[in-house]
Amino acid sequence: METGSSFWMPPPASTFAGDVDDLYFFIYWLNVFFFLVIAGGTVLFAWKYRRRHPDQLASQQMTHNTLIEAAWTIIPTIIVIGIFAWSFKVYMTLQVAPANAPEYKVVGKQWAWEFTEPDGCQTYGELHVEANKPVKLLMRSEDVIHSFYVPDFRIKQDVIPGRYTGLWFQAPKPNAAGHQVFCTEYCGTSHSDMLARIKVHTPEEMQKREWCQVKADAAAGEKLFKALCAACHSIDGNRLVGPSMKGLFGREEKLVGGAAVTVDENYIVESIRVPTAKVVDTYPPAMPPFPQLKDAEIDAIIMYIKTLK
Repeated sequence: METGSSFWMPPPASTFAGDVDDLYFFIYWLNVFFFLVIAGGTVLFAWKYRRRHPDQLASQQMTHNTLIEAAWTIIPTIIVIGIFAWSFKVYMTLQVAPANAPEYKVVGKQWAWEFTEPDGCQTYGELHVEANKPVKLLMRSEDVIHSFYVPDFRIKQDVIPGRYTGLWFQAPKPNAAGHQVFCTEYCGTSHSDMLARIKVHTPEEMQKREWCQVKADAAAGEKLFKALCAACHSIDGNRLVGPSMKGLFGREEKLVGGAAVTVDENYIVESIRVPTAKVVDTYPPAMPPFPQLKDAEIDAIIMYIKTLK
């Protein structure tokens, strides 16, 4: 079912998002109905059966009705069983991926998302999929518990260190702007910056796969920096988890232990590959290594850092 956004939900953008919304709104309006019935009945009965004079006994107002007592037991039981059957069907739809769904690997780390396509193409902060094709995600964490949440698709799954979890989706329509991905399990200082986008492409765009072509230029470096580094390193001089990149290249940095180092290409490469080799003074050794980055990708990041005067 394809509908627009509402006060409660963004526009549904997966094949099963409509089923999730239908179940949600059924339960929501069912609760509204029973709230009005119960609250209204409470007010009505409190008024109708109020004590009309001081010496009136409460026992004189009490009666017994087997039919009503049976109704308020049997009817809710039938409704709850129906909701269970309906929700179990929706749950199984969300959990069982089609057999022909290609498998994408997802790695969550503080504080970025890394994606690997079936042919090995890696992207950071962006997952690229084809419209109207099922996609299976095999997910793990490199550090703490994260949670992969896409509101437009109505999917959410914890990403746990030491084990694999999974989910799937099928986006029926292309969306070049992409669908927002959040981490919804608090995972540290820059938790709110652990964002990504799922971009849905036409078959022709998937054939070109321009996002897999590594370009060693500042524009590509900026894109990688925003996906992998911006959660911990600012570009405007503000202090975050790690040092700011503003004016960093060529500057002398004081290290833990009293030594100093001039920030050049070799230092940046070492900091990406082995972050704990030289830790800047007053900052924690919180940066994870990025051994998966290709040389051309690191070159692009360095070129971008050089522009941050």
